[in-house]
Amino acid sequence: MKINKTPKIAVAIDCIVFGFDGTDLKLLLIQRGFTPELHKWSLMGGYVNEDEGVDAAATRILHSLTGLSGVYLEQLAAFGEVQRDTTERTISIAYFALIDIAMYKQQLSTHYHAEWFPIQKVPKLIFDHDMMVEQAKKRLQYKAALHPVVFELLPEKFTLPQIQSMYDAIYEVNFDKRNFSRKLLSTGLLIKLDEKDKLGSKKGAFYYTLDKAKYNDNLYKIFSLIITPEHLQFL
Repeated sequence: MKINKTPKIAVAIDCIVFGFDGTDLKLLLIQRGFTPELHKWSLMGGYVNEDEGVDAAATRILHSLTGLSGVYLEQLAAFGEVQRDTTERTISIAYFALIDIAMYKQQLSTHYHAEWFPIQKVPKLIFDHDMMVEQAKKRLQYKAALHPVVFELLPEKFTLPQIQSMYDAIYEVNFDKRNFSRKLLSTGLLIKLDEKDKLGSKKGAFYYTLDKAKYNDNLYKIFSLIITPEHLQFL
């Protein structure tokens, strides 16, 4: 009886890092430092070691390439087309991360030429990384509709205009300001602070913070009151 040899297939990690700077949704990219595709823009990636799990590998790779640690990181999908990597047969497990750019600005390493790009101005990426980004954007839209995890993109205290700017950027639409704010406040998820942000106008906008208790109790239903992808036209 013929015994088939176990195929040798490399397992890689690619990290799609979304950030929000208060106005724009951005994607963190690095310039590839070796051939093929030398100096072209790429997601943060690397190989899984024999002695580690994929989650640990994702955390390690993201930190080694960008200096970032302690960020929200979630597994997205596996990408395994035969010809996806021109060097060797490789299956990549993609992860996406959500961070507040201002909070991690000083932590970001420049060793690998990491650079933020507005989501609408992302350059052509190597291999199938464009496909990964598109799938991550769809997951982010789903998360934004049903799960307050997108607050990972915001600072600890924020204004209603900042939240709306974030949602406008995620869905690439302009929501009605009054209707959006009314629905958001009706969730009871936000705590209004006495402090105001007066950089945008003399009147200023009140700061809010996330009610952590309600966040934990309503992980999957709070934001369904605000947005669902199939009902965007009603906002």
